[in-house]
Amino acid sequence: MQNDPFICIDNVTKRFEPDAPPALDAINGEIATGHITGLVGPDGAGKTTLIRLMTGLSRPDEGRVLINGKDATRSHKDLHRMIGYMPQKFGLYEDLTVQENLGIYANLKGLPAADRQAAFDELLEFTDLAQFTGRLAGALSGGMKQKLGLACALLKRPRLLLLDEPSVGVDPISRRELWRMVQALVDETMAVVWSTAYLDEAEHCDHVLLLSEGRLLFAGPPADLTRRVDGRVFLAKPPASKRRAILSRLLSENLARDAIIHGDAIRILTKDETSMVGVTPPPAIVEVTGVLEPVPSRFEDAFVDVLGGGPQGRSLLADAMTIHADDGKPAVEARGLTKRYGDFTAASDISFSIKRGEIFGLLGPNGAGKSTTFKMLCGLLTPSEGEGRVAGFDLRTATADARGRLGYMAQKFALYGELSVAQNLAFFAGVYGLGKKRAQHRIETMLDVFELTQYRKVSAKTLPLGFKQRLALAAALLHEPDVLFLDEPTSGVDPITRREFWSHINALTAQNVAVLVTTHFMEEAEYCDRINLIYRGQTIAEGTPDELRNAIRRPEVEAPTMEDAFIELVRRSDTQEAA
Repeated sequence: MQNDPFICIDNVTKRFEPDAPPALDAINGEIATGHITGLVGPDGAGKTTLIRLMTGLSRPDEGRVLINGKDATRSHKDLHRMIGYMPQKFGLYEDLTVQENLGIYANLKGLPAADRQAAFDELLEFTDLAQFTGRLAGALSGGMKQKLGLACALLKRPRLLLLDEPSVGVDPISRRELWRMVQALVDETMAVVWSTAYLDEAEHCDHVLLLSEGRLLFAGPPADLTRRVDGRVFLAKPPASKRRAILSRLLSENLARDAIIHGDAIRILTKDETSMVGVTPPPAIVEVTGVLEPVPSRFEDAFVDVLGGGPQGRSLLADAMTIHADDGKPAVEARGLTKRYGDFTAASDISFSIKRGEIFGLLGPNGAGKSTTFKMLCGLLTPSEGEGRVAGFDLRTATADARGRLGYMAQKFALYGELSVAQNLAFFAGVYGLGKKRAQHRIETMLDVFELTQYRKVSAKTLPLGFKQRLALAAALLHEPDVLFLDEPTSGVDPITRREFWSHINALTAQNVAVLVTTHFMEEAEYCDRINLIYRGQTIAEGTPDELRNAIRRPEVEAPTMEDAFIELVRRSDTQEAA
């Protein structure tokens, strides 16, 4: 860090309720120009609160935030001239065009009229939005919305660029593009603060501040934190058919600090008291997994370790769900599903089937057609052609029966914010036609399984993101469906919460529940048994994660990730179309 930091966070404490634990608790830190500083931590850690203090939108109860030597709460006008801020939620005007949004932000930032066209042209070229100036912001894909938000934040080039989870909800291609854009901006005159739930992004930051429950747990280069788990990370490579069962056993028997599916292997972080550099891995783990291969540690391994490890123990959901009979027939079928809007085809001839107890991933870039396909299979959209079946029921002729056999968790929080947690569950119990006695039992069970009991009287809109997602999943499972549809269920949540979700989802498959999931987080795709990759409304690849990775394997990419496979398969599709 430089001797004179651009931002100095000096013993900052912030409370939102007098008797509540502080959102930020005596935080100290420094942020320099010429660097990308990552703000990382689980949901509710205080990341957004700290960013709002840097903007001057919120005041600390104790301590101060100095930006370029000036108190952020006392120098609004001076600081706003030098700050570019991209909030967590899309903050532009969806019913205005790209060009109109740029114009409004130019007015807000006081950009002289003589300088505007040159600034617009430069930013439109930089973000590759020049051909979309007349498109409504609300009609942009997720990645394009984030590019527009970045362009507006960069009008009158700021000295401080604050990005609050800018890559949430965007596909891997757009995420890489955003990262490259921001890296290209950074120089000795600009400081960038990037809040993120993606730890591969945090690993590429120059400096990170790791927060948890309002406290600062680590500050420094990511590599310094990563080194604390060196020698404690291993890969096990059991047969694909046994991976999920072995992972479940590692967690239920509390054998490892953390364990996740990782490509064609299980990635294991051993407990610090049982493993050191050069020491043989614990025999209890080897007995379950077989041969273990030591591998380099990652920032995510250290992050999980600092926070106490991943979820342990058996998922209570496994005991709370009925085991559905497996009749050997597909639980979900898509046969030539096509959806047209006038001359535009959003999805074309999509076909696949999902077995009971199988996790099926529907992947694709923003705007590829996966959400359209998803909604047709949920009965929320009527296909222009083709048909969909759920638990044997045709969605065109037996929509009510089909919907009664599926649970649906929407991409955006779709429950009733003004109702309490318990009231939301009671409402959905009524929608699903559960009798009074069964409804009461299932509500109490879901509150217990998802650790929502303490929040039962809390308004849903005030819950932290991770608990909102728990509530949404609980509502989708009240009626013990045969099929579960998950539309980006962990978008924006931290790695610990993500692991909790997948421990529950894995438990569902043991009850013969079929799961259809969309996700932009490629490591989640590793949990899928099979994947259908959609691009420009069509299937461009289908197979197991191993098969998709192997399809792009070559000498220069000996160990491709799912993200590598995603990006390369989309690139090949573009190349074939251009030929």
